[in-house]
Amino acid sequence: MIPTASERRHAIAGGAFSLAGIALFIGLAVITLLAAGIESSGGNPLTDPYLIRVLRFTLLQATLSTLLSVALAIPVARALARQPHFPGRLWLIRLMAVPMGLPVLIGALGLLGIWGRQGILNQALAGLGLSQPVSIYGLTGILLAHVFFNLPLAARLMLAGLERVPAEYWLMAGGLGMRPGSVFRFIEWPLLRGLIPGIAGLIFMLCATSFTLVLILGGGPAATTIEVAIYQALRFDFDPGRAVVLSLLQIVITAAVLALMAMLPAPDDHGLTSGRAVRRIDGALATARWADAALLLAAALFIGLPLASVVVTGLEADLAKLVVQPIFLQATLTSLAIALAAGLLAVLASFAIVRARSVIAAERRSTTGLRSLAIGLSGTSSLVLLVPPIVLATGWFLALRPLGDPARVAALLIVAINALMALPFVIRVVEPAYAVHVSRTGRLAASLGLTGLARLRLVDWPGLRKPFFTALSFAMALSLGDLGAVALFGSDSLMTLPWLLYSKLGSYRTNDADGLAFILGLICLLLTIAGTAGQGLRDKESGRND
Repeated sequence: MIPTASERRHAIAGGAFSLAGIALFIGLAVITLLAAGIESSGGNPLTDPYLIRVLRFTLLQATLSTLLSVALAIPVARALARQPHFPGRLWLIRLMAVPMGLPVLIGALGLLGIWGRQGILNQALAGLGLSQPVSIYGLTGILLAHVFFNLPLAARLMLAGLERVPAEYWLMAGGLGMRPGSVFRFIEWPLLRGLIPGIAGLIFMLCATSFTLVLILGGGPAATTIEVAIYQALRFDFDPGRAVVLSLLQIVITAAVLALMAMLPAPDDHGLTSGRAVRRIDGALATARWADAALLLAAALFIGLPLASVVVTGLEADLAKLVVQPIFLQATLTSLAIALAAGLLAVLASFAIVRARSVIAAERRSTTGLRSLAIGLSGTSSLVLLVPPIVLATGWFLALRPLGDPARVAALLIVAINALMALPFVIRVVEPAYAVHVSRTGRLAASLGLTGLARLRLVDWPGLRKPFFTALSFAMALSLGDLGAVALFGSDSLMTLPWLLYSKLGSYRTNDADGLAFILGLICLLLTIAGTAGQGLRDKESGRND
């Protein structure tokens, strides 16, 4: 890329402005929490039995969820890697991507449909004469839900690593007659051992900051995490002092996890390969095929049945009556407006950050200020992940309370928080697309003297339009399914689809809740399809052009 002096100034200014806005929004919330914590007259939090119990349960459920998700993902990933021709393998991999993009509230309802008191499993047990139902509430339900969402994530990441093993390794293993146990010990485990710490750290942080699943499936004070305790302290008890202490405790935990993840070494590279086709002898044995088939079928049922339950119960609801209710129309319009605003804000900020990074990286002689800005822009994702949504909402709630009713600007706060939460994921979509676009068009645009709006209209927008809409649809889907930010501010005047769905569950109107879950999931699915429409066609065309 050869930017002009004007483009360079605008790019750096845009990145600096985005970074300053993010740091200011997060910093003010954190400073408010720190100031409120200093002013609080409470005693030492380490001696508060309630706080100790909440902290202990948060770490316990996160640790157990991480261990279960990783341990169960290893055999699933190995089975997928060993059976490249398994019938429906591609669809199973696609199915495993659904929970990662599914609103958490919908997944919780699907799990209740299978494992709940009136779910399929308990009905089957009752039919067998067993009167004691399986309870999904409490620690058991939280672990089950976290495994449902995180096992597919871990399995896909492990599978990607296993598929990078050079074909020569498998050729040598076949020539040496290595049995499956030896293949795992000498080939698969060394690779997985390098991947597991990073995967486990990511899952642990997701579980430690879990809010919606614990709120729905916790079942009482004995199964309360820090984020749920923050919500209860402000929403029900109105105890700002306790909310502040819990928020600061949550920041300490996320900071510690991020610091540990930053110190993890990068996975080892397995070296060069001739690119020949992979042939795994260990997966051709009859016993291995049957064992892998049974394992993959169990994984498909574990993931697919709750999703099918959402569809079936949603279609059984009176959708025609539900969609004409004024409160549904209000919630839908509010959710779409918030999602669109949050999505646009996240995408524009990500483009500004990525563009500034690209310009600074192209500088032959960078100053100390530019190097500092580059470090700050690179750490944007970590800064956003440091403070969870419920903690941000708590900080701003306390900051705005002396100025009046925070509910007056609740919609703007929810937009900003949702945009920040989507930013790390949006950057991952935007950055590679922008790098490819610049490498293809940068020199040509510079030679033609295209700058400013002319370059945006003739070069940048046509080339980046599809990645822009992909990132926008993804950010909107994340915002639509969010309950954390709206949990503190949701009311009759600010009603979103997740908050309406949660309200229906709280009033035991499960039929309406099932219908709302189906509609919300369908909207998120349509957004995802719209964002990735034509992706396969573009990939084929790119392959032909290459």
